[in-house]
Order: sequence, then C-alpha cells, then structure tokens
Amino acid sequence: MHVVIMAGGKGTRLRPYTTALPKPLVPIGDSHAILEIVLHQLAAQGFADVTLAINHMGSLIRAFVGDGSRFGLRVDYVEERVPLSTIGPLFGLRDRLPEHFLVMNGDVLTDLNYADLLHTHAASGAPLTVATCHRTVNVDFGVLSVTDGRIVSFSEKPNLDYQVSMGVYGLSARTIAGYPEGLAFGFDQLMLELLGRGESPASYDFTGYWLDIGRPEDYDEANRRFDALKPILLPSPVPEPV
Repeated sequence: MHVVIMAGGKGTRLRPYTTALPKPLVPIGDSHAILEIVLHQLAAQGFADVTLAINHMGSLIRAFVGDGSRFGLRVDYVEERVPLSTIGPLFGLRDRLPEHFLVMNGDVLTDLNYADLLHTHAASGAPLTVATCHRTVNVDFGVLSVTDGRIVSFSEKPNLDYQVSMGVYGLSARTIAGYPEGLAFGFDQLMLELLGRGESPASYDFTGYWLDIGRPEDYDEANRRFDALKPILLPSPVPEPV
C-alpha cells in the first residue's frame, strides 16, 4: 500500500509557529511532530511505501524522516521546483505509483483508518474517494436572502451543517493519466473536472476524531487535548521522539 503525503506548503496561516519549521514538523503535545504521528499510524495499518512531496523547508523534512526505516516504512521524495498545489505533484510520479493509492495532507490529526479507506476506494470503482467529516458552522450574524432588492427570508445566527473534506483521498492512476507533468493543479480543480464529466467521486464518511492543523487556534487545541487523544492517535508502543 502506497501513500503520497503533501508536505510542501508554507503554512502561512499557522505563523508564527511555522517561521522556523515546516508545518508537518510542528510539535504536538510531548514533542511528537504531526508528520511523525501520521507515519507511525500508516506503518501500524500496513502501509509500506510513502512518497513525500516537499518544497518549503524540504531539507528539514528529509533530515527528520530520512529513508523512513525508523518508522518501518520505505520513504522517497519528490521535490517541487515550483509550487504544484495539492494534486499537481502526482503527475510526475505516475511511474512510481500503483493502480490505487492514498493521497493526504501532511498536517492532519485523525484516528481515521487509512487502510480501510484505500481498500474501500479500490473496491468502489470511483475515480476518487474523499474522506469526509460532518461540521457545523455557527454564523454570528443575521443571514438574509435578497431578491430584486427585497428581503425574502431571514435567519438569526443560524447553524449551517456541512460534509467537509478531511484532506485524505483514495485515488486511482487512471484518474490522473491525462494530465501533463509540471502542471500546478489543486484538489478543488480535480473535483470540479470530475463532476463536470459526470464521474462522481465517492464519499468515505467518518465520525471519529479529525483536526486540520491550519490555524494557530487549531494548533493550540491540538496541544491542549493531546494527552487525552494520544491513545487513539498513536499506536503502542511508539519510539521516543528524536
């Protein structure tokens, strides 16, 4: 089983924490880096091969992860010379990837069963399978619907319910076969193109723990809760952090 981890972003929303470290290496709790947690999870679930797509401070990620042997994994790298967004790095990897593989962001904290997601995707026949999670957004304003200058409905501080992408996907080689190497291309563009062609992606609905470490408040929450979450996030035993 193969996974590609997107770890090349600058983490600008997480500054100042990412001033000296790439976001996947920002420590959580008792000094476990986010990426370290993900790699331990993948190894425990039977993954063998990992490709890290790196760019910003990529040398630090290489130094930390190495060849992956200390995690029980085989790790190789693809280094972006220019930013290629969240799907673009895959276009230069087609000769390294199996028929079905996992793609994920390098800053996700979750107890998702990555292996089951990949197996479910492979069996589904879908071009793309998106791990999804329910989220409620609290709007702090009165929300109006306006038609021809007239208010036709009003809702005071509504709660809006959404099924959102977790940043973890099952993908098939045929889905990216037609795209040229070096093209900057995002997950959002791939979704819209598939929908436009009538090739509906599948949803892998998840109800467990998930946190996207995108903002300082998310990072602070992860640190506050890490001691309680550690048993579900890290397989046991886990080597001491280095």
